[in-house]
Amino acid sequence: MTPAPDKDFPWWLVVLAGIGAWLFWNVLSNPVYADVLAKLALGIRITLFVTVVAFSLASALGLLLAVMSLSRRLVVRQAARFYIEVIRGIPIIVLLLYVAFVFAPLAVAGVNAVLGWIGAEPVRPRDFSLLWRAIIALTIAYSAFIAEVFRAGLQSVDKGQTEAAQSLGLSRWQTFRHVVFPQAFRVILPPLGNDFVAMVKDSSLVSVLGVTDITQLGKVIAAGNFRYFETYNVVALLYLSMTVTLSLLLRRLEQRLRRQEAR
Repeated sequence: MTPAPDKDFPWWLVVLAGIGAWLFWNVLSNPVYADVLAKLALGIRITLFVTVVAFSLASALGLLLAVMSLSRRLVVRQAARFYIEVIRGIPIIVLLLYVAFVFAPLAVAGVNAVLGWIGAEPVRPRDFSLLWRAIIALTIAYSAFIAEVFRAGLQSVDKGQTEAAQSLGLSRWQTFRHVVFPQAFRVILPPLGNDFVAMVKDSSLVSVLGVTDITQLGKVIAAGNFRYFETYNVVALLYLSMTVTLSLLLRRLEQRLRRQEAR
């Protein structure tokens, strides 16, 4: 009989840890690697900032869209479905470029129209930083995917739970907060965690806007020292370290929740 996946010894992790240890040893002992890593420090902070902020905003918007898609009102449901299907059909890099060079100038023009009406100083397009344009684009892109995760999780809760809560006098908000969402969270967590890990990688797309994340700084450093092998080894190692660490933490959290549910 094949053992359960959770009981398999993670040999892949041992091999990966060995490769990672070898690469880190090179980084620490080789001055070229060490110099590249030091220059990428700012990029690490920018990557983490973009990922955390964009994912938090996307989760909030995705939850709202999921609730809208389950609304009793036809117009609300259709509006949510329209947004989700359109955004899911646009490549993230195209959305980044659209938000940065189409939406942002239009937004600035709209703000300036209001400011001109009240006699205030106009806003310059460059005041709308490329960093926040990238964050808004990632928020819009991932909110559509996260909305489907939330919707599936909310629909997995038996309707009898909702009816029982309402029969006890709980309001719709109290039912959602205390009954529906806690049960749906166990279903939502794994795919939501996968989306978070995916956003860490997709945050590298913001480099097309010149945002100084890990990828952008890696390109600049490699163009300056012509040590492409060493530079992109460090870039790949940083992304791999973040994604594998997050995956392992999420797996431990899932196992802990399953044990609590089994008690």
